[in-house]
Amino acid sequence: MSQSLYRKWRPDTWDKVIGQEHVVQTLKNAVTGNRVVHAYLFSGPRGTGKTTTARILAKAVNCLEDDLSKRPCNQCAHCQAVNQGRFLDLIEIDAASNTSVDDVRDLREKINFSPNQGRYKVYIVDEVHMLSTAAFNALLKTLEEPPAHAIFILATTEVHKIPATVLSRCQRHEFRRIPVKEITANLKAMAEDEKFEVDAEALSLVARQATGSMRDAISLLDQLASAGEHITLKLAQDVLGTATNQAVIQVVEALIQRQSNAGLEAIHKSLDAGSDPRQFARQVVEYLRSLLLVAMGNAAQVDATPETRTQLARHAQTFTVSELLRVIQAFNSAATETRSSWQPALPLEMAFIEAITPPVVTGGGEPPAGRPASPSEPRKAAAAEEKPNPKPSAVAATGETGEISAADASANQRLSSRWEQVLTRVKEQNPKLAAVMNSARVRLLKGNVLTLGFNGDFYLKTMENPASLELIRGVLRQAMGTEIEIQAVLVSGKTNTPPSDVDSDGLVASALHLGGEIVDIQ
Repeated sequence: MSQSLYRKWRPDTWDKVIGQEHVVQTLKNAVTGNRVVHAYLFSGPRGTGKTTTARILAKAVNCLEDDLSKRPCNQCAHCQAVNQGRFLDLIEIDAASNTSVDDVRDLREKINFSPNQGRYKVYIVDEVHMLSTAAFNALLKTLEEPPAHAIFILATTEVHKIPATVLSRCQRHEFRRIPVKEITANLKAMAEDEKFEVDAEALSLVARQATGSMRDAISLLDQLASAGEHITLKLAQDVLGTATNQAVIQVVEALIQRQSNAGLEAIHKSLDAGSDPRQFARQVVEYLRSLLLVAMGNAAQVDATPETRTQLARHAQTFTVSELLRVIQAFNSAATETRSSWQPALPLEMAFIEAITPPVVTGGGEPPAGRPASPSEPRKAAAAEEKPNPKPSAVAATGETGEISAADASANQRLSSRWEQVLTRVKEQNPKLAAVMNSARVRLLKGNVLTLGFNGDFYLKTMENPASLELIRGVLRQAMGTEIEIQAVLVSGKTNTPPSDVDSDGLVASALHLGGEIVDIQ
C-alpha cells in the first residue's frame, strides 16, 4: 500500500514547517537556549502544522546532538525512533476519544515514571478542547505540579473552549492560516518531485480550496493525482466539485434581476448534479466577496481570470455595498450551517430567498433601496430613477393614516430598537426561525398582538410550529416586558378592503390595507 502524500511530505525539521515562522523561531530559540517550558498550547485552524510542530519539538528536546542549535538532527537514535513512530517517551493522546476524567487520571498515574529512552516524556494531547470539565480539572493538577521530566503540548482548533485556568498555565502559540501563494509554491515543488503533470491554474484552485490548510491542499493534490496523469483545471474542477461557476453566476444574475424562480432552479440543478449545498454556498460567498472587493476599489486583490474580472466589474455596478454585505451574510450563514437536516438544501434556499427579499423598513427608518439595476442599467445611471420599495412596513403605512394610537406608536418604536436583540436571542436557539423572522415585510405591534407579514407560504409554514411561536413569545416577553401574541399575514402587492365584519380601525384592517391575507397561526 502506497503512503499518502500528506504523511510522506510531513515536515520533520524546523525549516520544513510552512507559514509558521513566528512559532518556529520562538521554539528553536527555546531549544537552543535550554529554556523549554513544561506546558505548551498550540491553537489554530486545522492542517496548519500544530501536531507536526509538536512532534518536531518532542524530537528536539530528546535529540542526542551536542550542538543545541542543530536539534533535531534527524540522525541520532532518538530522532530516528520518533520518525518511525517507536519512541516510547512520545505519547500522543486523542482527546476526542479519551474525554473522561478516568483517562486523565490514568495519565497522571503513569506520568511520574521516569522516561524509558529520552530525557523527557512528551505528551501531545490533540483536540484538547474535547475534554470534559472534570477531565480538565484533573489535568489542571498535573499542569500545576508536573514532574521535571514531563512536557505537555496541547493542540486545539477551538481555543475559546479551553478553561482560563488551563490557558494560564501554558505557553500559547497561535498558528495561522497559510497564504495561498505559499501553499501553491509548496504544491508546485511537491508535484515536480513526484513527477506530476499539473497546470498552474489547477494548483491555484487546489490552494484556494484548501482555505489555509496545507494538509488539506496536499490531500486534494493526492486525490487529483489518482484521477489522471495530466491534472488540468477542468479535471480539478470536476474532481473537487467546483465546476459550478456557471451556476454561481446564474444565482447572482437571478439576484440582480429579482427572479426567484431562476435562482432556485440554478441552485437545484447544481445540487442535482452532485454539488454539496454548503460547498455551493461557499462558492457563492467567494464570488460575492470578489464583487465586494471590486466595488470597494480593491480589484487587484481578486484572484481571477481576465474574463471573470470583466464579469465582476459588470456585476459590481449593479449592487450597493450595503446590499452586498446583506447578501453575503445570508449565504455565509448557509455555508457555515453545521447541523444536519432532513433537507440539506434548505439553508441554501433560505439564504437565496432572504437575499432576494428587500429588508423591512421599521418606524422612522429610511425606505429600502430599490432593486439592483440590471447589467444593462448601471447603478450610476439608474440611481436618479430608483424608487423606494412599494411595500412599506406596517408601522410607516399605518402611522400616516392615523390608525395607530400614540401608545402603539411608542411600543413599535421600542420594538424596533430591540428587534436585533430579539433576532439574536431567537437565532441562538433556532437560526432558521430567526432568518424567517428577519424576512418579514410587515412588522406591526398593535395592543398585545404582533403581526408579521410575509410574501410567501414558505415563511408561514415555518411559523406554524407551536414550539417556534412559544420561543418567539418568550424572547419578546424578555425584550418588551409583556405578553405578546403572534399573527402572520401573507402580503400581496395590492391593498385589500376589510370585510364588513372587521373593525376598520383594528389590527386586521391595518394588515389588509398593506395587501395582507390573514392567516391565524395562534
